[in-house]
Amino acid sequence: MQDILQAISSSPLAAFTILLLVVLIIPPIFERLRLPGLVGLLVAGVVLGPSGVGVLDGDTETMKLLSDIGKIYLMFVAGLEIDLGDFRKNKNRSLSFGLATFAVPLIAGTFIGYQFGYGWNAAILIGSLLASHTLLGYPIVQRLGIVRSEVVSITIGATIFTDIAALLVLAICVSIHQGEFSPTSFILQITSLVLYAIVVLFGFDRAGKEYFRRTGDEQGNQFLFVLLAVFLAAVGAQIINIDKIVGAFLAGLAVNDVVGNGPVKEKVEFVGGVMFIPFFFIGMGLLLDIPLFIETLTQQYSFTLAIVFGLLASKFLAALLMKGVFGYGWYGTFTMWSLSMPQVAATLAAALAGVEANLIDSQVFNAVIVLMLITSLLGPLLTERFASRMPLPKHFFEEAPQGIWWETQAQESVKALEAGLIAPPRSFTVVVPVSNPLTTMYLIEMASLLARHEAGRIVPLVLSKAHVHMDEPALDHAIFQARRLLTRAVDIGKSFDVVVEPAIRIDDDVANGISRVAREQDASLIVMGWGESVGLRARLFGNVIDNVFWSSHCPVAVMRLLDEPMTMRRILVPVKNVTPQTIRTIQFALLFADVNQAEVTVLHVSDRRTLAESVTDFETSLSNVLSTGSFQNSFKIRPAISSLISEDVAGTIIKASTGYDLVILRSIRRRTAGGLAVSDVTTEVVNQLTCSLVLFGEPHS
Repeated sequence: MQDILQAISSSPLAAFTILLLVVLIIPPIFERLRLPGLVGLLVAGVVLGPSGVGVLDGDTETMKLLSDIGKIYLMFVAGLEIDLGDFRKNKNRSLSFGLATFAVPLIAGTFIGYQFGYGWNAAILIGSLLASHTLLGYPIVQRLGIVRSEVVSITIGATIFTDIAALLVLAICVSIHQGEFSPTSFILQITSLVLYAIVVLFGFDRAGKEYFRRTGDEQGNQFLFVLLAVFLAAVGAQIINIDKIVGAFLAGLAVNDVVGNGPVKEKVEFVGGVMFIPFFFIGMGLLLDIPLFIETLTQQYSFTLAIVFGLLASKFLAALLMKGVFGYGWYGTFTMWSLSMPQVAATLAAALAGVEANLIDSQVFNAVIVLMLITSLLGPLLTERFASRMPLPKHFFEEAPQGIWWETQAQESVKALEAGLIAPPRSFTVVVPVSNPLTTMYLIEMASLLARHEAGRIVPLVLSKAHVHMDEPALDHAIFQARRLLTRAVDIGKSFDVVVEPAIRIDDDVANGISRVAREQDASLIVMGWGESVGLRARLFGNVIDNVFWSSHCPVAVMRLLDEPMTMRRILVPVKNVTPQTIRTIQFALLFADVNQAEVTVLHVSDRRTLAESVTDFETSLSNVLSTGSFQNSFKIRPAISSLISEDVAGTIIKASTGYDLVILRSIRRRTAGGLAVSDVTTEVVNQLTCSLVLFGEPHS
């Protein structure tokens, strides 16, 4: 048995296979227990490592490489996820809170380290481990609709300062520890670090924008460019004798503006979140010496307690300072504290770097693991509690659009025509990609009803994959089948007395072909049939629906219709907040409701801890928007507004949907926190709905 375990641990292929198995199985189990998936990965590393069955060995070259890649990827994603736009809007206050939530924990941690017998260099490094934070609570404030609240924005912006400053302290401390310290060497180190940061932040940003401009929609090459940037930055950091995670974080900031929130960013985060970042957490578990860990918690618990309480107190003191300076309320102050509490990404990566440099010992490393476990659980819980009691920001309601999106498009076309810039504007146009004969009838019927209401037209579209030679028999057959499908679509459309202009498109990429035809036809809406997004390939490369959402110029309605559209009389529109995207989703619902003289209910589900003032503000603001002249003139149907209080948002929507014929959901992209996937209410609702469904998505730009 021992020989078998040794053979497995020494085989790179076997080790990689075991890692994939762990990442696939363990996190979902822990998430069902309401524990973070990363905790499960740590536990799996302990069980499989030297302290457990000994299947994996953290000292092998394979594990070192995969763990290093995961560590680099973790810090890169941390930089990539920071919203630079929000940081620029509140940069002064973000820098103020960043300085406070960095300096106070740094001083507290340094004092604790020095009091427990560590030298000044190691003590300062311990302080820097407490100074950064990871935004594990971001998905919570996003769900609550308060991301653009000032206290949340400055906390997110402060992450840039705290992470960079903490990593710089790490780089300086390790540099001092590894060589002879002198004022000259210190100045040279700082100078090289500044020059390196300038090259990465500005050079990579400019090079990335130029490369993306030249390559257009070649997502594969753009993905490779981003990977090259991060690892090139990591290698550059090692050349100037600083830790590679510093370069990875700077690279994330550098390409942040380049990739935006597009599909390349999603693919980069997906690869890291499902593979390399989990490998890093498993590697952390392999390094844990369980007997020593238990000894730290039992016999040397005073140091661990000092670290944990020092972190909690110092982060709270920093938030309290902002309350005094800027006059924030108590719920806002507690939200800042809870958001800046979790210690995951930069803390773990820096702690591992300190251990590898022999600057800190296992006692500090074990204390950091305990700190990570406590704060990663406590931070999101407190964020949920306090953030839900914050009032929604007032400007949140002021940005709702006052016009109907297709009427606004038409007005812009008329203005351009008057300026002599384009041909006469087209009427309301619905592009309907059809490929499945079983769903064609309902899709064409829906598109025809909408177009007839607006005196517009429909464009049934069939995409055929391009071949190298245009006389390929396979292409001839595909075009023949396309014409048969379009003939049926035309017959259905004409039965609704609507103008039908069928189109066949030969294209290398189906999604881009749909988007290009929609742009050429000046479409107001794309109506598509439902396609399940399953499997590794769909998640990595995206399916047709995902890519149309990203590339289209107009809204996209993806439909799973179980009955004829003409029979639908009750429509439910769950909404989270009042945003331009939400209002356009309601506009689509009212457009369809006008066709069938249907009832529309706008459902808002809020947390039990949500202030009554916030619920009232939401209802009043939504009523005001729906009472504007553009809504009154464009729609005959007046929607009902319903507010429910529940902890289970998805379950409440699913229960409410049983009395409706159609549910219209706004498509919201999945986000990641520290590279790890977070739950998505929309996904849960979609998977459990038993009635017809429309997923309404906005153009990416």
